[in-house]
Amino acid sequence: MAYSISSSNAFRCSSDTLRFDPRQQCSSSRLNPNPSSSLLSFNFSPILARNFVGASSSSSSSVSRRCIRVRAKMAASEGSINGSNRMLVFVPPHPLIKHWISVLRNDQTPCPIFRNAMAELGRLLMYEASREWLPTVVGEIMSPLGPASVEFIDPREPIAVIPILRAGLALAEHASSVLPANKVYHLGVSRDEKTLLPSVYLNKLPDEFPKNSRVFLVDPMIATGGTIIAAMDLLKERGLSVQQIKVICACTAPPGLSKLNEKFPGLHVYAGMIDPEVNEHGFIIPGLGDAGDRSFGTE
Repeated sequence: MAYSISSSNAFRCSSDTLRFDPRQQCSSSRLNPNPSSSLLSFNFSPILARNFVGASSSSSSSVSRRCIRVRAKMAASEGSINGSNRMLVFVPPHPLIKHWISVLRNDQTPCPIFRNAMAELGRLLMYEASREWLPTVVGEIMSPLGPASVEFIDPREPIAVIPILRAGLALAEHASSVLPANKVYHLGVSRDEKTLLPSVYLNKLPDEFPKNSRVFLVDPMIATGGTIIAAMDLLKERGLSVQQIKVICACTAPPGLSKLNEKFPGLHVYAGMIDPEVNEHGFIIPGLGDAGDRSFGTE
């Protein structure tokens, strides 16, 4: 199910959609009971920090849903919407993703389990993000019982994973179990606690990425958007287009997504959860807390 959200001071939707704000909590199963794929298409203003709309799906694909501000349509695959110039946010409706998000949310989850949950969530999100995106080559091999046609990830096309330190290390920990022959480049970005402005303190990116590279940019929390935008700027300076980048995050919120959309239309973001707001300290509410501290036991 694809959701298209436009900017407005008020969000209206058809009577069978679910609407919530920061004072409400809702079950993801009510948002999308049985979808084949889920994504959000963003083209909005920061007003979404106060009001966010979710839409429910119907068992009959022949039912047309039309509303003033929110329009839903079935997407057979990501390939059918790759030409969009809007930023797309995918929230895969996988039960394991919901499980690990729930483990991460729990304030009683100890550090080792939190870090493992972050790694498992990252594995699942990268699996979903790589669908119909990684190039393949076809050929024929001999199985124990005869010849077989096969399809492999093309080893000539570079794949890179870029975790943003610190917490990105935990979310990207299992990347090698999903992505064959990938390279890992580290990027350290800290955020000033008062101004919330980002500062790059470690940059292990190449001067220029190889042609046709595909990059997974891993940042667990996209709240105000400053860190991820700083990282995206560095990637674009090194020759990458938004079509070559996919952002992986555990949790995000409209303020950061709004800024990303304004600067990088066409970008694809894969998130475990979208929460409704960011507080005055730059933390997502209800969020996961400080993902770096909780991953490495430095609370």
